Amino acid sequence: MKQAPMKHALLVAVLVALAACASPPARLAPPALRDDVPLAGLPGPTRPGWPAADWWHSYDDAQLDQLIATAMQQSPDLQQAHSRLIQAEQSARLAAAQVGLSVNGSAQVARQRLSEHGLIPTRFLGFTWYNQADLGLQAQYTFDWWGKQRSAIEAALDQAHAAEAQRSAAALTIQVAVADMYFGWQADQAQLSLADRMVRTQQQLANIAELRVAHGVDLPDTAQQAQAQLAAAREQQVAIRGSAEVRKVALAALLGIGPAELPVLQPRPLPQVDSRVPENARLDLIARRPDIAASRWQVDAALRQTEVARAQFFPDISISAMAGLSSIDLGKLINAGSRTFALTPALHLPIFEGGRLQANYGVSKAQLAAAVAQYNSSVIGAARDVATQALTAQQIAARRQQQAARIAADERLLASARARERQGVTDARASLAAAAQLLQQRDEAVALQAQAVSTDLALIKALGGGYRAPIGNRDGSVASPIPSTSSGDDAHERH
Repeated sequence: MKQAPMKHALLVAVLVALAACASPPARLAPPALRDDVPLAGLPGPTRPGWPAADWWHSYDDAQLDQLIATAMQQSPDLQQAHSRLIQAEQSARLAAAQVGLSVNGSAQVARQRLSEHGLIPTRFLGFTWYNQADLGLQAQYTFDWWGKQRSAIEAALDQAHAAEAQRSAAALTIQVAVADMYFGWQADQAQLSLADRMVRTQQQLANIAELRVAHGVDLPDTAQQAQAQLAAAREQQVAIRGSAEVRKVALAALLGIGPAELPVLQPRPLPQVDSRVPENARLDLIARRPDIAASRWQVDAALRQTEVARAQFFPDISISAMAGLSSIDLGKLINAGSRTFALTPALHLPIFEGGRLQANYGVSKAQLAAAVAQYNSSVIGAARDVATQALTAQQIAARRQQQAARIAADERLLASARARERQGVTDARASLAAAAQLLQQRDEAVALQAQAVSTDLALIKALGGGYRAPIGNRDGSVASPIPSTSSGDDAHERH
């Protein structure tokens, strides 16, 4: 009869302890995130498709293909991003490994001397030294009734997904940088060829000027002016050659190799580009930008961490069991009488935490708010990138049209000057001056084309460079990681 009051007292104590637990906050709803980018009203025609994952193949340049392949294997920046991905994946594995039943084995043998002046003198025990041998298995299981462990695992998985998206963003950055540097070098080669022709033309004009001064036809200032123009042409030639060498050094650095290891590059014409924005860019861009995908996964991870912090308000219940053998006589260790067993249920109650739980939950909410702000910033930044590059491409295209008209006019002017020279109406100075003017216009045309290619590369990067975020929900996840409105397989799309 005495046991009933004790049971009642124990039950009352448990109820009081549960009532004293910190009041858990309400579960947070998933934050509202926009699923489109503000590109409404962007003028200009649209392109038929998105950049492919191997978008650089569309330029049909084997040298560029080789350079990007090398960069993907040896770039230190990409290796650093890959190491972050591996670390995040291992963190997810570690979080998963800490959940569920854990079983450990132990074995130990100890030899100990007892004090002759201890609580029980050794003369009463009959021995001073004794051996202690133990063999055992320990098992422990923590019940995840409040979802703390599950949320921690999902948060780690979200971080791994974010690291994968960040690695894709790093790879895209390196790919675009390699292509931009390579095409910049090709533009230098085209401009260097024009600069060589300009030097020869200015040299001919300087020779004619010196001959006319020597015969007293013109004043000496004419020859000095021609020499100054020749020196300017040579200076431009040296500057372009130096720019090409600098680009090769930068290209080698992007590839993670020394300049001497860079393959021999052959001059090629710059490609013609078609820098337009896909029609569904406003709705589909979020799914194709790796930085936005990474930000979205960070939001998911932060929301999971709030669930972990919230679960801290609830009691933890675990159960431990032990079975083994223990004996001070090694010869009797494996006897049935040496068996030991233990079963230990445990209850951890957060009763008085001095505000620690509330503060920890507040930190997780602040981190979630920061992740949402970062996501919104990534979306706005993506819209700015796409709009800026698309408008820049349109402006360059309009300038190139006017430049083509100027080149056509200068070609007609050169043809007229040469016709007059053949008829003996004028000497070679007029045709040489017209040729120099045409070379200058063609140099500006190469510079504009190089800008068009660079802008096209920047637009490819702004459109995600062929990245495609994974679609679909995990069980219990916040939502589809990245919304999508497109259909079909994008693996075969080409820029």
